[in-house]
Amino acid sequence: MTDNKIGIIFHEDFALKHIPPYPKPTFIAFEHPNRVKVMIEALNRDLIFDNKRILKIVPPTIEDDIIGLAHSKFHIDMIRKISKGGGGIIDDEVFVTQDTFELAKKAVSGAITAVEQVIKKEIGQSIALIRPPGHHAYRDKASGLCIFNNIALSVLYLREKLNFSGKIAIIDIDNHFGDGLAHYFYEDPSVLYISIHEYDFSQMDLGFIDELGAGDGLGTNINIPVPEGLSSNEFLELISFIEPFLREFAPSILIVATGFDTYFADPIGNGQLTSETFYHFSRKLMQIAKELCEERIAFILEGGYSIIGLQYCLLALIKGLLNESYSAPIFEPKRVEYSNHQNLDKIKKSIVKIIKPYWNCY
Repeated sequence: MTDNKIGIIFHEDFALKHIPPYPKPTFIAFEHPNRVKVMIEALNRDLIFDNKRILKIVPPTIEDDIIGLAHSKFHIDMIRKISKGGGGIIDDEVFVTQDTFELAKKAVSGAITAVEQVIKKEIGQSIALIRPPGHHAYRDKASGLCIFNNIALSVLYLREKLNFSGKIAIIDIDNHFGDGLAHYFYEDPSVLYISIHEYDFSQMDLGFIDELGAGDGLGTNINIPVPEGLSSNEFLELISFIEPFLREFAPSILIVATGFDTYFADPIGNGQLTSETFYHFSRKLMQIAKELCEERIAFILEGGYSIIGLQYCLLALIKGLLNESYSAPIFEPKRVEYSNHQNLDKIKKSIVKIIKPYWNCY
């Protein structure tokens, strides 16, 4: 093992290809190459790669059959065909260009590399700066800007190609519920899926607290739906809230579906988090991982569409992992303490009540 090394996994194509066919403010236009471009530029500007603990890692080329671990041949062939034909729009929320199929394969490889190298102790933690995102993708369809389910494929690769049998905890902090990711492991007791996501309580939707898993996996799907306007303090309190579940589950690795779309300036999220929030989040997670799983954490990029905010959120996350100080940019608002505190208390109490039969920690 290379002690205390952090691997940054990316390929220059993530900052160049899979360009949305419509301009802003169209929803799909925000999933743009500039998302990764500004993050890499920020890392270079702040001399992050000069740190001896930081490693650049380029994901290798993978064969199409790896995608088949999580997706049907129909879905794979459909994305390949539409890409080969020049591109198109799927279900109003997914775009495909002539280079989407190959870039989505690179994204899968990036997620697999991030998880595999941490499991093999070649690095301590990893951050996969990949796109298109993946946590909305289902076995048979693309959804919500996502083509292939990168994290699901990384887990299934561990299971089926590396014969890894340890427990895996997935913490999804994207502003939107990872419906595609949740369904892969809904009946799998060896995978704990915890999602903190914005939820419209005025109408029913997926991602509510009563979706606990099924069969042998009952109790290992924990949804924490939150009202719009989640503050930094509330988010960090929720991380403390899930800590007992992580401790009781005792995973061998933490995989974070890392959405930065809870940032206060994100164009398609309503959170109030600042970059400093992600600094405290990564420091807290490192403490937990140190006690549970030898500091093994893989951060896989999902959402996050503020071109200005993304770079600072990433820098804050890395500074937290390095245990270095971080100063937020002056344009960010002061830390909002609470916005929905009473409602969140009710939500936490409801979660504890409904999930208590399956856990001893609450």
